[in-house]
Amino acid sequence: MGRRRTTAAAAASTPHLARVAVFEEGRRIEVDGAPDLDAVARSLAAHEKRVAVVAYDRPDASHVREIAERLSLHPVLVEDLLHARQRPKIERYGDALFLVMRAVGYLDEAEDVVVSEFHVVVQGQWVIVLRQGEPGAPDWRPEQFRQDPALLAHGTEAVLYTVIDTIVDTYFPVLDGVGTDLDEIEGQVFTGDTAAPERIYRLGREVIDLQRAAVPLQAVITELIAGFEKYNTKAELQTYLRDVSDHLARITSRVAEIRELLTQILTVNATLVGQRQNEDMKRISSWAAILFAPTLIGAIYGMNFRDMPELHWAFGYPMALAAMLLLGVVLYLVFKRKHWM
Repeated sequence: MGRRRTTAAAAASTPHLARVAVFEEGRRIEVDGAPDLDAVARSLAAHEKRVAVVAYDRPDASHVREIAERLSLHPVLVEDLLHARQRPKIERYGDALFLVMRAVGYLDEAEDVVVSEFHVVVQGQWVIVLRQGEPGAPDWRPEQFRQDPALLAHGTEAVLYTVIDTIVDTYFPVLDGVGTDLDEIEGQVFTGDTAAPERIYRLGREVIDLQRAAVPLQAVITELIAGFEKYNTKAELQTYLRDVSDHLARITSRVAEIRELLTQILTVNATLVGQRQNEDMKRISSWAAILFAPTLIGAIYGMNFRDMPELHWAFGYPMALAAMLLLGVVLYLVFKRKHWM
């Protein structure tokens, strides 16, 4: 995954048109002229209980400018919307609430965690959702709303909760995928597969990306809960949001566990590699000792001195060969008994 900071225009190789959904009393309605924002704005002005959700997939600078002009957004907020690769956060600019969140997906074959960055702006009757991310990363669209008119009837806060809930839910399949790969790596480690260390490293990098996405999101949800309490948001929505916070707490805990398990597996792998190297050294040392015995005897009787024991003995040559063989066999049996061979 790339780590560089990119502009929305650069990330949007094929910018898509806006997807618009308008809700009234929690039920989706059709608006003439949609997705044109002027037509949507006229519909909202005529019915104050209506809420518009506008979603862009990899928007370019022109889309951001259109939104900024329509909602009269603060210049600093506009600057934030133009840049991707931001840390999850929640900020308020006047009457506009701005959130940065990350959804995740997992490409099992590549063992790669892909991240989509979502910028969400809530202002008045508008909820704007902008997705920054590479093709193949998790998307979001108004069609993914839970069909719960009673919930959506609570207005923009309910819409915001639904967006957050959908994003948090993307983490669970990723954890399942990472957990499966972790089990496979554990099997590789204990079978001595030489590819295991590389897989451990690559999966560790992906878990770090997952942790960087999930942990800051917990702080965002906590601050949002405090805001819901401060502005006396419906108790039902506060309960739902706390449930999302509980889900996210389990996610961050599981991510930390996986990272710790990877560290332990890497340690075990290093220990097993060391043990295998020790076994190899035992075998090498054993064969070196076995070969050293006949070499020593041959070297002694290969010296050119006039007076040497058994030099003129008729059985000296076969006895030397027999001594070499016998000593080699004895050493082999000794090392075999000690499980060095």
